[in-house]
Amino acid sequence: MRAKNINIEDITSALYRFPIFNDLNPPALEELAQKTACEKLPAGESIFWEEDQPWLFYIIIQGQIKVTKSSSSGKEFIVAFLGPGEIVGDVAVFDNKPYPASAKTLTETVLLGIRREYFISFLYAHPEVALRIIHVLSQRIRSLHQRIHNLIGAKAEQRIAQTILMLSDKLGETFFITRQEIACMAGTTTETAIRTVISFKKRGIIESSRGRITIMDKNQLIAAGESCPGRQEPAES
Repeated sequence: MRAKNINIEDITSALYRFPIFNDLNPPALEELAQKTACEKLPAGESIFWEEDQPWLFYIIIQGQIKVTKSSSSGKEFIVAFLGPGEIVGDVAVFDNKPYPASAKTLTETVLLGIRREYFISFLYAHPEVALRIIHVLSQRIRSLHQRIHNLIGAKAEQRIAQTILMLSDKLGETFFITRQEIACMAGTTTETAIRTVISFKKRGIIESSRGRITIMDKNQLIAAGESCPGRQEPAES
């Protein structure tokens, strides 16, 4: 569904600002814009569900999205938080299998959507775009490897600090997240996440209230993510 007050020129301009498309010549960019839908969604709206068929390749223009995966017991695990300039739904679109996770808006969000069949044919005609997407996917894999390394080798406080830093890179210096979500992303318990957030707040590293976190001293937070000298670590994973 095309959002109100959005015309082809606006979509063309939005696509041009997106790095994987900004080397396209004007006719190719305009052709892509003609096949691109723009949708404005309220906070809390589902974009797609895990196991849905992959009809669309999405580009985030404005807003924040949470990507989650459910276990067999129904527990929700956070895969990623995504913001403007990022793509979502790409893996399923490329391998033509159901979406491996669900995506929901956290704030009012503006998305560009390109139908899978057209986008695949467009990539055949413009392989330079495919190469840029490969670069984006490679960065994600590298980030995932680093996250796994942190989960295995770092202490709980380090992992929580690294999680908050990662979220601030994507969502800004102030963002909303629950203690349970921090614990899930950092691979620790909710109780440990609560204790650590309280500790960071007392040390002036962050401000925290009603699920909103604001980073007050980024240098201290970076230091907490690198090492925790002289602190006794709780015996949990």
